[in-house]
Parts: sequence; structure tokens; C-alpha cells
Amino acid sequence: MHPLDTAISLQPQSKGSYRAHTSAAYANMIGPFGGTTSALLLNAVMQHEDKLGDPIALTVNYAAPIADGEILVEAQPVRTNRSTQHWLMQATQNDELVAFATAVTAVRRETWSAHEATPPQNVPEPLTLARMETVGKPTWTQCYDMRYLDGEMPGEAGGDEQDNSYSCLWVRDEPPRPLDFQSLSAICDSYFPRIFIRRQRRLPIGTVSLTTYFHADSAVLAAQGEQFLLATARALNFRNGYFDQTAEVWSADRQLLASTHQMVYFRD
Repeated sequence: MHPLDTAISLQPQSKGSYRAHTSAAYANMIGPFGGTTSALLLNAVMQHEDKLGDPIALTVNYAAPIADGEILVEAQPVRTNRSTQHWLMQATQNDELVAFATAVTAVRRETWSAHEATPPQNVPEPLTLARMETVGKPTWTQCYDMRYLDGEMPGEAGGDEQDNSYSCLWVRDEPPRPLDFQSLSAICDSYFPRIFIRRQRRLPIGTVSLTTYFHADSAVLAAQGEQFLLATARALNFRNGYFDQTAEVWSADRQLLASTHQMVYFRD
């Protein structure tokens, strides 16, 4: 199995209830990489026999640090309409809530379509750029092939503070894996904390809430195969112990696949 599939593997216990286990391959500074937690909770929806359509929205709230070990995951549809379905998911350890989420799935239909977001322009092809070095970085970074154009994570020694927190990079799973909603949801959390980029030093941080909007259906994702994705991220505000992050993920042919927003705690 691909390391991501191992990390989000679910063992059914009863309808909508599963057992999972954290993965050493996706270890972060404290606990598992938040992207795998997001993908794990989404996977509980994707595996549910009552699922309707494809995900269009996912919000994950990280309620407590997740310890290495077993996780109980539950997913239940709380409202099903003709073309949309609303979900509630939660993850517990030792009978205590560690993360919970909501999701919306939907059956899409052909309509007029357009996008107003603009992808980065004049971007070099990914294989012409050097792969980011992962030595000295969290273990989970070894599970991605990241090739930065701008805004890479600073080294442990740090540097001079910048006037912005913008990043632009090519990214894909390592080893390469065909894109689906689970892997895309994890990639949407693969950006380094914006305060690291802005202040050019590492600080204690923790994501509080992560929302991802999926702009592509399963057919569009399947067509991406194992290609690199073009990703951008920036913060809008840093204030009193919290900052946000807004980001976009584009396909190699510049289709907007997902946009994501999160709120992050930091200690200075």
C-alpha cells in the first residue's frame, strides 16, 4: 500500500464506525501531520455505504493533540437531500475527542462554469526545480516531493523577517500516487505555517481549524494521475496569538482543484 493509504486505513467496526492507527511516516513535530487527520476523517465518509456524490466542502477542527496509537473514527450523514448530503465525523482516543469535522458531499450537474482566481504565471516546470531538502524538517515532509519557487520553510538558524508570507511550489505525493479527494485534502495542509515564512524562524504553532473547498469532481481528479500540483499560500492577518492561511491548489493544466483556509495558534 502507498504510505498515505496506510495512514488513513480504516477497519470497519459497525456502520459508520472504524478503527485507525497513526502512521510514523507522517509524524509531525507533535503528533501526526494534520493533513493525514483531515484525510482520515474524509476517508470515513468516502468509505461509508450511504455516501451521496463527491465532497465539495470539509472542515476539520483539531480539538486536542493526537497521540501515537489507535484512533476511533465515526462518520454519519446527518441530512440527505436530493443532491447534497451533510456529514458529521469525529475522532476519539481513550474515549476523549481529539478532532471532529463536518463535510458536504454533492452530486454535480453540468452548468455554466468559470473561475475568477488566477494561477501563478510564467512558472518553470517542476522537474527543472530542485526538490526541497527534508533534513531537519518534520518526518511527514519526506512523504511529499516539494519544489519551491518562493517561500520555502526557513532553516533552523532562521533569517531576516520578510514583508509577506507568500509561498509558491509544485507538490505531489512521494512516492507518486494517483490523486483523489483524500490525497488532495492532505496536500491542502502541506504548506508550512505562514508565520515561519513571514518571520523566518520556527515558533510553536498548532492548527485549530482547517476548511477545504473542492472545486473538482472525481473525474477531474482521476485525470490528474500522478502529476505535480501547483500550490500557493499566504496569510491575511497575524494577531494576538492566531493567524490565518488561505491557499489554492491548481492542476498542471491550471484548473483550480481546491482552495483552503485555516486558523492557526502560535506562541511567540
